[in-house]
Amino acid sequence: MTIAAILRTRSDDHVVTVAPDMAVKDVLALLADKRIGAVPVMDGDNLVGIMSERDMIYGLRRDGPAFLDQPVRHAMTTSVITVGSDMTPFDALAMMTRRRIRHLPVVDDGVVIGFVSIGDLVKARIEAIEAEAAAMRDYIQTA
Repeated sequence: MTIAAILRTRSDDHVVTVAPDMAVKDVLALLADKRIGAVPVMDGDNLVGIMSERDMIYGLRRDGPAFLDQPVRHAMTTSVITVGSDMTPFDALAMMTRRRIRHLPVVDDGVVIGFVSIGDLVKARIEAIEAEAAAMRDYIQTA
């Protein structure tokens, strides 16, 4: 299984993104409304950062309520780690664990084609393990 397979299972392949000049408070509302933890920050077709719940916590601690009126460009994480759609969920999980991150933009040929969370990858891994266990049970019962 690959990350591409995970993306294909989604009914909506639209990636929710924000612009660098969007106000932090508007991104906060978007995250809450969509029930998501992070979004890629795009300047046109270019991935320039990620804005996450964690970025908001750090910004609020640093600047107080005034932080909410700042543009995303001043608060986002700019050292973006990406993966290709051909990576396995297991390898992506290992990278996320090592890097202590919870969201990954999926980029193929310089184009953002998706966005996955650690929850998406854990779910895929559990489903794969359950399928392997079922196959083993079937094999044992027919042997």
